Amino acid sequence: MGLPERIQKELTEAMKARDELRLRVLRMVKTALHNRQVEKMRPLDEAEAVQVLQTLVKQRREAIEQFAKGGRADLVATETRELALLESYLPAPPTQEELDAAIQDAIREIGAASPKQMGAVIKAARERLAGKAVDGKVLADRVRAWLSQPG
Repeated sequence: MGLPERIQKELTEAMKARDELRLRVLRMVKTALHNRQVEKMRPLDEAEAVQVLQTLVKQRREAIEQFAKGGRADLVATETRELALLESYLPAPPTQEELDAAIQDAIREIGAASPKQMGAVIKAARERLAGKAVDGKVLADRVRAWLSQPG
């Protein structure tokens, strides 16, 4: 069962269970998936659906950070619960070892020697980590660390 089908099935279950939080989050996901599908003018493949979810997760993390700065603990709590629900639909993130192995392979393939080639390394590493929920910031930080190492 693909992600959009799973979201629809669980949306129905949340309605029956009267789970307001889950219902709100699943409706938001369904709308985001639908909007991307309309934008692409074709059904989304699984990788594109996961990308939409990752965007929603990133938005929640940024909102939590901003609400925390603003002293809004009530909104931080709400966004945190939404974030946990969204993350439950993402595939497993790569382990640190998998991440480092993909980065090292990408560096070798490209022949990268400086941080100036970071974009190409990130792109190649993402391809190697297809099917995993890769946090772009974490990946960029690890690539920067690898490329900054002398020798």
